[in-house]
Amino acid sequence: MPPMIPREAASSLLQLAGWYPVVALTGPRQAGKTTLARSVFPDKPYVSLEDADTRAFALDDPRRFLGQFPDGAVLDEVQRAPELFSYLQTLVDAGTGMGRFLLTGSQQFGLTENITQSLAGRVGFLHLLPFTLAETRDLWAAKSLEEVLWQGFYPPLLDRGIPPHIWFSDYLTTYVERDVRLALNIRDLAAFHRFVLMCAARTGQLLNLSALAADCGITHNTAKAWLSVLEASSLVALLAPYHRNLGKRLTKTPKLYFLDTGFAAWLAGVREARELVLGNLRGPLFETLVVAEFMKFKRNHLRPEELYFWRDSAGHEIDLLVEAGDRLLAVECKAGNTVARDWFSALEKFSHLAGNVAGLIVMGGDQGQPRGAYPVVSWRDIGATLTERLGVA
Repeated sequence: MPPMIPREAASSLLQLAGWYPVVALTGPRQAGKTTLARSVFPDKPYVSLEDADTRAFALDDPRRFLGQFPDGAVLDEVQRAPELFSYLQTLVDAGTGMGRFLLTGSQQFGLTENITQSLAGRVGFLHLLPFTLAETRDLWAAKSLEEVLWQGFYPPLLDRGIPPHIWFSDYLTTYVERDVRLALNIRDLAAFHRFVLMCAARTGQLLNLSALAADCGITHNTAKAWLSVLEASSLVALLAPYHRNLGKRLTKTPKLYFLDTGFAAWLAGVREARELVLGNLRGPLFETLVVAEFMKFKRNHLRPEELYFWRDSAGHEIDLLVEAGDRLLAVECKAGNTVARDWFSALEKFSHLAGNVAGLIVMGGDQGQPRGAYPVVSWRDIGATLTERLGVA
């Protein structure tokens, strides 16, 4: 069995445990939450509420169940036993220790709702996404960009070497569709399956919910509800447009991104990495990769997300805008291997409108270039670039 890959979020998890009596570790299924929790807190008892017998005990006698753990525990998939939350409140209020209970949950919508009702103010949140490029740098050293985009960053694919087309098929059926049934009681899973595929084909694009609904043969409200479940399950994210002090002729439509390129590629029908060498999805998936890396960095280090894009009515666009205090970083994503002069035009246009803005281009080639005000960095160096530009507390 390969050695465990250290997670950037481990230090943040420890930090939260020093501040709060309860820490909630959320994120998509199979992102590595349980492994992280047990590695950071190896001495805490571990209990999974997915186990039917354990769950029955917790539901039938929650006070006695929690009484087994006077010094706390790791409670995995705790949203499966919502009755525990009010008893947890009583328990932590009676004590003074920090970091007593670590709660994990894949269904963010279930876990967060119960915490808001019963444990508000007593819980620190950490949202874990699949591996980052920096965490898996050694694994990708000899691989091409196309292979990275195609495989993605879910731990089972990297730890066990499962072929993506097999694992993603099981993942969609076993986890995604099950969570959707629990959340919305969807009966027409074929229509939902089609909806997810249509979303994947639109990753990195402006979200036209009405057109998406029409293409799937569902209502606008249904599409909106289904998309909210994909967001709550941490499979997709919406990037809001940036409009502060830049005039009114700007788009108000968000952009849609999957949070793992491998899952998006598989859903969109990509079955081999070589299909991404010249395929239409190469650019959108590369942009998805870069945006997801910024999101992972922010969440791993407990930073406010504050990520946007900019697009005006003439079609000028900046792929990603990052707020960091009073600073603004404009990022362009270019999947090409060779630097072109027109790559810089959007940054120059935006800098003219917004004032003194730091600019950066992330390219699909292996070798970046300094290029004065707007350096070009390789996708392989995103980890170091994020640390340098955004810093680590």
